[in-house]
Amino acid sequence: MPRIGYARVRTSSQDLDVQKATLRAAGCEIIRAETGPGASRDGHSELAKVLEFLRVGDELVVHRLDRLGRSTRDVLNLVHELDAKGASLRVLEPEVTTAGDIGRMVITVQGMVAYMELKFIPDRQRASIEAAKGKDVYKGREKRVDDAKIRKLASDGVSKARIARELGVSRMTVYRALDGGGTKNNTEIR
Repeated sequence: MPRIGYARVRTSSQDLDVQKATLRAAGCEIIRAETGPGASRDGHSELAKVLEFLRVGDELVVHRLDRLGRSTRDVLNLVHELDAKGASLRVLEPEVTTAGDIGRMVITVQGMVAYMELKFIPDRQRASIEAAKGKDVYKGREKRVDDAKIRKLASDGVSKARIARELGVSRMTVYRALDGGGTKNNTEIR
């Protein structure tokens, strides 16, 4: 039974090496990996390629279930697609496979937990930010573009919309830079 591994991280600053090593140790000769958010399977081109080439008896292997996605519906749909191809899913942590009925039930529960986890992330993040603000250690996200650069482009006659497009920032960021930190009233923003 060929085992095909799939690894995913959310951002390019994260490392795929641990997942790949775990998949190799589990007997995966082919490993497809990608970077992208896990809220749904949309945009996961490497996963789509794996699903396209799986055959009867093949096994899709992932380090943890949340590497496939955090939507219960997406995970259940994936299991259904694998069943239709005669393939199965193996999750390494905790070890479970859809090759049996109990495994399908466990995968369903794990999918629901992953979905709940996804919903808790913003609450935890907000609580951490509030705690940091309370200790006066929260600085916010670093600016991607220097305000001086925005002011220079504007003084050169470049439109605010074009500045935003060229620098890859919102128009509000441009207005804040030009206003020195914020607008005085909403009528100034066009």
